[in-house]
Amino acid sequence: MSAQDETPGAGAEGNASYGHKAFKRSKSHFADRVTADGSDGWPVEAGRYRLVVSRACPWASRALVSRRLLGLEDALSLGVTDPLQDDRSWRFTLDPDDRDPVLGIRYLSEAYDARESRYPGGVSVPALVDVPSGELVTNDYQQLTLDFATQWTALHREGAPDLYPEPLRDEIDEVMDGIYRDVNNGVYRAGFAPDQKAYEAAYHDVFHRLEVTSERLATRRYLVGDTITEADIRFFTTLVRFDAVYHGHFKCNRRKLTEDPVLWAYARDLFQTPGFGDTVDFDHIKRHYYQVHSGINPTRVVPLGPDLGGWLTPHRREELGGRPFGDGTPPGPVPAGEEVPVTGRP
Repeated sequence: MSAQDETPGAGAEGNASYGHKAFKRSKSHFADRVTADGSDGWPVEAGRYRLVVSRACPWASRALVSRRLLGLEDALSLGVTDPLQDDRSWRFTLDPDDRDPVLGIRYLSEAYDARESRYPGGVSVPALVDVPSGELVTNDYQQLTLDFATQWTALHREGAPDLYPEPLRDEIDEVMDGIYRDVNNGVYRAGFAPDQKAYEAAYHDVFHRLEVTSERLATRRYLVGDTITEADIRFFTTLVRFDAVYHGHFKCNRRKLTEDPVLWAYARDLFQTPGFGDTVDFDHIKRHYYQVHSGINPTRVVPLGPDLGGWLTPHRREELGGRPFGDGTPPGPVPAGEEVPVTGRP
């Protein structure tokens, strides 16, 4: 999430331009892959790379969930940025001396500049950075988690689930395509629409896809197969933000998530599954959207609601069967120092 992803520019001028130009999501400029065979020059190697995320960003949140479920915490260190950006975008002001303790940089843009001097695009998360050189490796959020699932297998924890099982990949890809177009990206097209026509088109796409997916989940616990897959991760990261920011801030207000019994139960089921809810920081989410998007929220006032207590209530989705981790096991406790602060939890 960045100027590259959602805004025409960076800093105050860019933030103020939200909602004044047609929304178009850019492709990832840096699309190298870290693979088992190192074919792009970046081999999978424990301790070599650092994953930089914002807990506010749904695209980065995919990587957070995947890393937890697969048990990559010891192999892939984590840097978390401030949810608020200045004119140089994502910054490490949550760390001592306002520097990432591993990379030694104040701004993620420094890793971009190390890779490509005077890079003209936006600075987005998630970002995978090569620790020895300090260079950005990739900001390809679509491919990154698929590679975590399929290329980083030598570093997976014992009992890690198969998040992208080969026999189901065609179906997973088809489901993810519709969810990406109409929901993951659709809420942004609605929220940043520059006119009524564009807003209404996006709004209808969002709720059509939510209704179709609600019907799909009425009789099955997970989107594809009987275990958690990449498709569930990608859907969850939008659902968990829906009532907190998309319903009001992005005007996706036909109904709240809590008003769809199927999707609300499905989202709670995942939230209460180790690896999902323990990566979510509602404080970061709300402060980022409402304070950074000054073009559509010029007062930068952050709402106090909604009440988050419902996320921890029983969901009864286990009655549909399914095995969350397949033949595997849940991830262990959140590593020390990576816990979400109390202010961001239900």
